Amino acid sequence: MSLQSLIASGTKLWLDSVDPELVVANRAVGATGATSNPVIVSDLIKSGRFDQQIDALIAEGLNDQQIAWQMTDDLVRQAQDVFLPVWRETSGNDGYVSFEVDPLLEDEQLGPPHEQRVERYVELAKQWASGHQNRMIKVPATPAGLAALEELAAAGLTLNVTLIFTLRQYHSARNAIWRGAQRRTAGLDLFKSVYSIFVSRVDVYTAQHVPQLSPAAQGMVGIVNAKRLWMDNQQFWADKPCPLDQEIIFASTGTKNAEDAPDKYVRAFAGSDIETNPPATNDYVADNSPPFTRQVDVLPPDEILSEIDAEVDVQQLENVLMDEGIRKFADPQKALLALIAEKRAVHAA
Repeated sequence: MSLQSLIASGTKLWLDSVDPELVVANRAVGATGATSNPVIVSDLIKSGRFDQQIDALIAEGLNDQQIAWQMTDDLVRQAQDVFLPVWRETSGNDGYVSFEVDPLLEDEQLGPPHEQRVERYVELAKQWASGHQNRMIKVPATPAGLAALEELAAAGLTLNVTLIFTLRQYHSARNAIWRGAQRRTAGLDLFKSVYSIFVSRVDVYTAQHVPQLSPAAQGMVGIVNAKRLWMDNQQFWADKPCPLDQEIIFASTGTKNAEDAPDKYVRAFAGSDIETNPPATNDYVADNSPPFTRQVDVLPPDEILSEIDAEVDVQQLENVLMDEGIRKFADPQKALLALIAEKRAVHAA
C-alpha cells in the first residue's frame, strides 16, 4: 500500500522506464506516466528481447541509426498507449511518456556547431512530436537545448526539459518556454511543461567535491536544491492563466549511497508534482516503505541551509554534472548503435 500512500500524498508517480512489461505492471499499481532515455532503450535492446524486431528492421534495409530510433519510437508508443486513458481523463494534465531527442547532438566529436545544433533540436523535436497526444519531447538544459525551447513551445509541443541541476538552468528553461507558450495560436488550454531536476547525482558530486560539509548537510544538497526549485516553480506559475499544471519532475531518485534508505528521495519529495522512479525504487517502496506524508515543502534547519549555501559552488556543480550528464546519455546512444551493428553482423551471417 506504500505506493498508494505516496500517490495519496499528492505525488504523481511515473516510471523511469519504457519496458513494456514494467509499464503495464506499474500502471496497475498507480503509475500515470513514464520516461525514456538512451540508457533505458539501450539496456532493453541489450536484453535480447527485441531481436526479432531488429532482425525485421534489418531485413527492411534500415541503417543502424534508423533502427535505433525506430525501436525507441516503438517502445515509447507502446507506453503511450498504456497511459493514454490517463491523459484523456485528466484533459492532458497527466498520462505522458517522454521521448528524448538525439543525445549525440551534444557530443564533442559528433555534434554540429551551436547554431546548427539549435536547428536540429527544433527539427527533431517537431518530427518526433508530430501526431502524438501524450508524448513529451525531452530536451536537455544545454546552451543549444535551451535556445530551442521558445520556438518549440510556440509550436505547441509538450516539453520536458531534462538535465537540470541549478536554478539558473531552470529559470532559463522556464522563461523561454513561457515566452513561447504566449505565442501559441491555439492558446494555453493544452499548454503543459515539466522540468526534470536531477537529485541523487548532486549528492554524489558533493561527496566527491565538497567533503567539508558536515554530516548533517552531506547528502542533503540534492534535496534542498530540488525543493528550492520546486518552490520557485510554484510561485512563478501561481498567477499564470494555465489550466494545466506546469510541474517539476524529481528525477534521479534512486539512491547512490549504500548507507541511504532506498526510498530517501521518494520520501523527501512526497506530496506534489511528479517523481520518475527507477523500477527497483518503486519495488522497494511497494514492499518496504511505511506510509508517506507530504514533505516536499519541508526544508532542513536554517543552519544547514546556510552551510550548504556557503560551501557549495553552484556554477562548478552545474559544469561538472552537465559534462557527466551529457556523457551518460551520449555514450549509451553510441553503445546502442554498436549493439545494433553487432546484431546486423549476426543477422548477415
